[in-house]
Amino acid sequence: MKIYYNDHVQVPLPPGHRFPMAKYGMLHRSLLEEGVAHARQLVASPAIETAQLLTSHEAAYVEAFLSGTMERRAIRRIGLPWSEAFVERVRTSMGGTLMAALSALDIGISGNLAGGTHHAHRDQGGGFCVFNDLAIAALALIAAGNVRRVAIVDLDVHQGDGSATILKDAPAVFTLSIHGERNYPFRKPPSDLDVGLADGCDDETYLGALEEALESVWRHRPELILFQAGVDPLAEDSLGRMNLTLKGLAERDRMVLSQAHHRSIPVAMTLGGGYARPIEPTVEAYLQTYRIAGAIFGV
Repeated sequence: MKIYYNDHVQVPLPPGHRFPMAKYGMLHRSLLEEGVAHARQLVASPAIETAQLLTSHEAAYVEAFLSGTMERRAIRRIGLPWSEAFVERVRTSMGGTLMAALSALDIGISGNLAGGTHHAHRDQGGGFCVFNDLAIAALALIAAGNVRRVAIVDLDVHQGDGSATILKDAPAVFTLSIHGERNYPFRKPPSDLDVGLADGCDDETYLGALEEALESVWRHRPELILFQAGVDPLAEDSLGRMNLTLKGLAERDRMVLSQAHHRSIPVAMTLGGGYARPIEPTVEAYLQTYRIAGAIFGV
């Protein structure tokens, strides 16, 4: 398994900012310290090319972000302050997912220790997301002839609204979102399949909904799964409003990954959300996802 990272790109945030930027470096270190991954498997993410951003985003929006000329309200909608370091962080996050997808096609399973930025639309960002790495990777690989059909399995607690709007006219990409029905975003454009769950949802309810929803994914006959493995359904998460346990999240990951492996479908994983306070339960949940992936795919 190849694992792409960009936590070496340090992004300055104001004191007390609610986005837990430190979780990426903590996960990187934990993968090595716990023996879940070896140093040779970890690769610094390359910055994505501007042309690849344009597969999913409007040129004026891309240029405004890259050049630092976005309007203040557009930056406020994203929720993170603009800086040159932030541009590098975003470009390498996008590049990491694209490279993880290409690597997965070669070796079966790969991951990006960032990404999952499913709230970014063609012409605007939101919810800490600037560009949509899932849509970019899916459309870029299809355009290049690497695959014919892709499925996005989005299990972040927040609906993948940006993926839904960008890919609404892309029948080769199936979008599944299982999320909190009353959670952000409050306007939820339709994915190919949306499963909205109630606040306080427990392991049993969640896993039953996932088992049923995955049948629609397999009917699409994807040649690649982009797995948005957000861990914010965890009960300890400050933004999740669900009640899943670490054991429930483990079963979630095992269900997706084992069924994909059984069907010989490559999987590229992204992190997505995770906002526990303190952040340690989030990092443990991410680590668990990689531990399970390695066991199932034998890498």
